[in-house]
Order: sequence, then C-alpha cells, then structure tokens
Amino acid sequence: MDLLPAPGQFEDPYAALPKYMRLNLFRPVGIGMLVGGAITGIVLAFPLIVNAIRSMQSAARTRTGRSADEMPIRFLYFGIAAAVLVLSIVAVYSVAGMGLMRGVIMAVIGTLWIWMAGVILSECIGRTNWSPMSGMTLIGVTILVLIARDLGSSAAIVACVMVGAAMSSAMAQATDLMMDLKTGYLVGALPRKQQMGQFIATWLGPVVIMVLIYVLHRHYVLGSERLPAPQASALAGVIEGILGGDVPVPKYAAGAVLGILLGTTGVGGLGILVGLGFYLPFNIVLTYTVGMLLRIFVDRVRGPRYSHEVGIPVAAGFIVGEGLMGVGFAVYAIARPWLAQLAA
Repeated sequence: MDLLPAPGQFEDPYAALPKYMRLNLFRPVGIGMLVGGAITGIVLAFPLIVNAIRSMQSAARTRTGRSADEMPIRFLYFGIAAAVLVLSIVAVYSVAGMGLMRGVIMAVIGTLWIWMAGVILSECIGRTNWSPMSGMTLIGVTILVLIARDLGSSAAIVACVMVGAAMSSAMAQATDLMMDLKTGYLVGALPRKQQMGQFIATWLGPVVIMVLIYVLHRHYVLGSERLPAPQASALAGVIEGILGGDVPVPKYAAGAVLGILLGTTGVGGLGILVGLGFYLPFNIVLTYTVGMLLRIFVDRVRGPRYSHEVGIPVAAGFIVGEGLMGVGFAVYAIARPWLAQLAA
C-alpha cells in the first residue's frame, strides 16, 4: 500500500516524510472518512429528509402563508432534471466516441454526487469554515475516469475534467446556498427571496473566477513556482494514476469504514470532523486547535455569553479580513506590471 517511502527515496527523509505521509496516507484516508461519515449522516437523517420533502409537497398543495416563504418544490424537480440534461450534453459532446449511454450514466452519477458532496461540504463549512472541495472533486473525477477510461487517455481526461468542472461549480453553489439559507434563518430572512437572489446572481461567480484564472495563468502560468496550483497537480496525478491502474482503493475504503464507525457513535458529525483532521494540512489543524483552546479559556474566564457576543464576531472579522487581504494581494500582483508601465 506504499505507506512508507522506499529506502533512499529522499535525500532528507526527516524533512520529506511528513509531506509524503500526508499525500499518500492521511489525505486519501481522510477523504474516505469524509465520505463514510457523510454516508452515515445521510442514512441516519434519511427519515428527516423524506419528512422535509413531504412537508414541502404538502405546503405547496395547501398554499398557506408559510408555503409562500419557500419557492415551489417543482423547481427542485426541475433543477434535478436540468442538471442531468446539462451534464449529459456536456459529457456526450465533450469528445468523439463518448456515446449517449455512457454520457447519460456520467450525468446521472455526477448529479447524485453533487447532492452527496453538497451535504458533506455544507457540514464541513458549517463546523469549521473550511471546504474540502478539492477532495470531493477528486472523488467525483475519479468516478468519472473509471467510467470513461475505455475512451483512451486524452479523451477520458477531457471528458472527465469538463463534467467534473460543471460538478464542482454546482457543488460550490449548493454549499453557498445552504450556508446563506442558514444565516438567513438566524436573522429572520425569507428563504424565497434568498433563493431568488441566488438564482439571479449564480452566474456571476464562475465568470469572475474564469477571468481571474485566465489573467493569473497569463501572468504566472499555472503550475509554476509563482502559481503552483497544488490541488490541480494532485488531481492530475490521480487521473494519471487511475488511467495507469494505480488507485489507492484500500486507503479510501479504510477511511470510509472508519468514517462510518465514527458516524454511528452518536456524536454528531464525528466521522467528518476526524476526517477533516486527516485531510487538512497540519498548519490549518493547528490553527483550529489554538482557536478552540482560546474559546474554552474565554468561556471559563468570561463566560459563554461573552464568547457569543464578542469572540465570535471578532473571529468572523479575522476570517473576512484574511479573505480580503488575499484578494488584495492577488489584485496587486496582477496590476503591478501595468502600474509600473504607467509610472514609467
């Protein structure tokens, strides 16, 4: 299972071993635990999901004042059908030789994975404000590659990346909508207006991101030292490994079993939380640990009310400030050559 590197593989094994273990053991096991924990959560919450859908259907039939707060449930059914149709078109016309049946299978599986990954991502963001989007994309593209591997290396890569990009966009939008609805519920917003706002503006994010990636690639080149794109490199390595017959199935399976067992302990989301600990880089895990220790200390010294009224808003400001600084540095890096030309 390649748990340890071969003798002499690294010049400085003490420096290289942590990264090797994270990429080759902790990361795939963590991804498996995320999936296993999510599956357990979905199974345990399935009666609640069924009741929620029935409640939405009942509200749509009775047309009470409460039902006016939500968009009609037929939009949900329409969205599922539209997702399958769009993904089918993308898959069938992505490469020659795909075929209608294979394209539809990829679309149906992709739609199901969007739903399941959306549940995982929403729970992870809700608990830690960290999204394992790359891991969910990794699994989704892995499934697609297994379906399309008979098309040949180049054709399989093109088809799976195109369908995988559509899946990733949908998963990100679903996660964003779920989190916005949660925030809106806390402040008393109407879900219908939130949903309408999301649908009106949902096209803006992908367009902005595509333009930003194009500009960054033109200036720095994706995969270079200035723009290493580690997640894209990891995804490329996984695709090449699958097409070459090298898939870490035992590690994914072991992680999934652990996630399922942890999910049945009765502690909500334990499988996903432990899976995140395996999946995330050590500096992120360490930062969360320090933050939780500070929260426990403040709760004991100043009380939980102080943490809710002061600590949480300050922590939210840290998160927003870090994001704004990242965007600011990116904009400055792009605009610096133009500013230098203007100054000259």
